[in-house]
Amino acid sequence: MGKIVGGFLVPHDPVMFVVPQAPAEDIRQRMWGAFEECAARLARLEASSVVIIGADHYFNFGTGCLPQYLIGTGDVDGPLDVLPGLKRQPIPASEALAGFIAEHGHANGFDWAVARAFTVDHAVAIPDRLIVDPVRRQGQSIGTIPVYLAAGVDPYIRMQRAIELGGAIRAAVEAAPADERVVVIGSGGISHWVGTAEMGRVNEDFDREIMGYACRGELSAMAALSDDYILEHGGNGAMEIRQWACAMGAMPGARGEVIDYAAVREWVTGLGFVQLFA
Repeated sequence: MGKIVGGFLVPHDPVMFVVPQAPAEDIRQRMWGAFEECAARLARLEASSVVIIGADHYFNFGTGCLPQYLIGTGDVDGPLDVLPGLKRQPIPASEALAGFIAEHGHANGFDWAVARAFTVDHAVAIPDRLIVDPVRRQGQSIGTIPVYLAAGVDPYIRMQRAIELGGAIRAAVEAAPADERVVVIGSGGISHWVGTAEMGRVNEDFDREIMGYACRGELSAMAALSDDYILEHGGNGAMEIRQWACAMGAMPGARGEVIDYAAVREWVTGLGFVQLFA
């Protein structure tokens, strides 16, 4: 029987790697330091597996094939979109638990799309490299389970369904035969406008609204957010708060703590880091 022992809600901003020196030094140190703090906190949770819930950015999926949600159950590597300082490499997986989550979902109304081998993009690779890998280097064995949500290209997964999917992940973990300690990581957001005339805009009010819902465990408030509201106030990149909602759905009733936040226009994103407590 497994247990979800904690969670994190973090960004996956590739611009941090492309132009790392763009913001002021104090902002740079704080944001890279927030990832380091997440890694330190993950180490204390003694996890055996992490479920990283990400999106796709037209690298694996697009208009030709767009699953609403997918789980990687075999070999994992990435990122497919190689970045400066973020090269493609194998990612230690947690194949048995990933397969069980898919099977449990199929038996309980969640028809997972399944990737027997999966090359993730930066949405999964960044938190794995910056949060999970440092813990592995300390000697802890942690397998990564990548989960993809349709949050980059419409039709988007419904926010309520993303929350329900988080519940399905939790139910599967708790029904798993192995004694797993699992941490969920919702990877994405917060406000950012991608490839539009507003690119570079960050809406701190929207970001703090979403972090507030996360810290108070307000799943109903997350579910009530309309796509029109998200697009207007958070931009097309903020559709990725579905990954936050899914992670929150895996930890119903959990409260959170903001580790750090900054509206980093030089990196075109509101960067928020939240820990969820089981």
